[in-house]
Amino acid sequence: MSFSKVHGQQLTRILFILDASNSMNSKWDGSQTRIDAAKELLIKTVDSLNGAANLQIGLRVYGHQSPITATYQDCNDTKLEVPFGPDNFTKVRNKIKTILAKGTTPIARSLEAAAADFPDTNARNIIILITDGLEACDNDPCVIAKKLHDKGVKVTPFVIGLGLDISYLDQFKCIGSYMEAETKESFKNVLKTVVAKAVINTTVQINLNNIHKVPNETDVTMFLYKAGTKELMYTFVHTLDRQGNPDTLTIDPAYKYDLVVNTIPKVHKNNISIIKNTHNVIPVDCPQGFIKLRFTNATSPYQVISRIYKKTDQQTLNTQLVGSTDKYIVGTYEVEILTLPRIYHSINVTQSSTETIDLPAPGQLTYSTSKMVAAQIFVENDNGTIDWVCNLDQVNLKGLIYLQPGKYRLVYRQKQLRSTTYTVEKEFKIQSNKTTSINL
Repeated sequence: MSFSKVHGQQLTRILFILDASNSMNSKWDGSQTRIDAAKELLIKTVDSLNGAANLQIGLRVYGHQSPITATYQDCNDTKLEVPFGPDNFTKVRNKIKTILAKGTTPIARSLEAAAADFPDTNARNIIILITDGLEACDNDPCVIAKKLHDKGVKVTPFVIGLGLDISYLDQFKCIGSYMEAETKESFKNVLKTVVAKAVINTTVQINLNNIHKVPNETDVTMFLYKAGTKELMYTFVHTLDRQGNPDTLTIDPAYKYDLVVNTIPKVHKNNISIIKNTHNVIPVDCPQGFIKLRFTNATSPYQVISRIYKKTDQQTLNTQLVGSTDKYIVGTYEVEILTLPRIYHSINVTQSSTETIDLPAPGQLTYSTSKMVAAQIFVENDNGTIDWVCNLDQVNLKGLIYLQPGKYRLVYRQKQLRSTTYTVEKEFKIQSNKTTSINL
């Protein structure tokens, strides 16, 4: 991760506030403690920022000076360890190495003190708070955040909760944007994203709109290619945040992009421009509904596949198991269910609705023969026509075939008998979940 190409924009200041309370000594991911993981990844982040244009960083720590005991906690244990300066990356890095987690969690007092850490309000002032706990002292972080706002202190806080119970995360909503990091790997990714938002100051929101232009379609993979090429630049699984809004992404504005949304079928949007130093909204129409296939009376988990395609284009869009539900762009589809005999349906998918195809469960035909045979099975339709269903294996002397309920006839001749007069027909019925046996 490198930010050395950020030029021609307002000065950005990032104040890292690191939680060094005693709870940060808890093991994380079964190996490192939270404080060691936070220090390791924060040092890497500082290293990546070194040399970025128009950027200064500072470090405030809380809970690192006074050990917490059963009878005492020091709610004033918060300190600006490294103030802002043009070339203090090494100082911040070295200070992070020395931090030990000891005390309590005075988030509100740290935020209040942080207002004075910024020299002025003429820059983009960013706070990145890294914590694993909630406020432990007497002040309310929400009240402090409001005071900062009312005083005109322009601070954009990002809160990263390390291993926090996500049910508590809403309590940080009043402070600023928050993201959970339940594992070390997720913390690495979240920290990278938050820092990129702060430094690049260019964000993107991809709205996957339903048929009413409401951006509530989600949970689908998106590919962003360099426009006009096959060079894949970004891969995202589209996410709605805890407020139900499309998540904010950080994308390099130096390029134009072709977007592929991997719905069924895919949706494309090409030659997308990202405007620098602003929040970009990219709307994409992806209205979707569902197709559900099921056996109405199955007593066994029959494995039957269906093929989904468009009437105007015979290319297979999806293969879907009977017994499953899958999501499709709104429209009309053809469904070929690979039962014996085949079953065909046309189905119209509408916004957020589930279109269900109900099928009777198949039955089983078992057959055996003492000699190899040339044999075919035909189904007798209600309209009096007879259609081919399948051929019997000419090598094996016995077998099992799943067939849909109905009336059938089996036409065969022993292969050793070299005359058509030895042709034999046998009629039989198939019922759901039952076995029919034939000896040839």
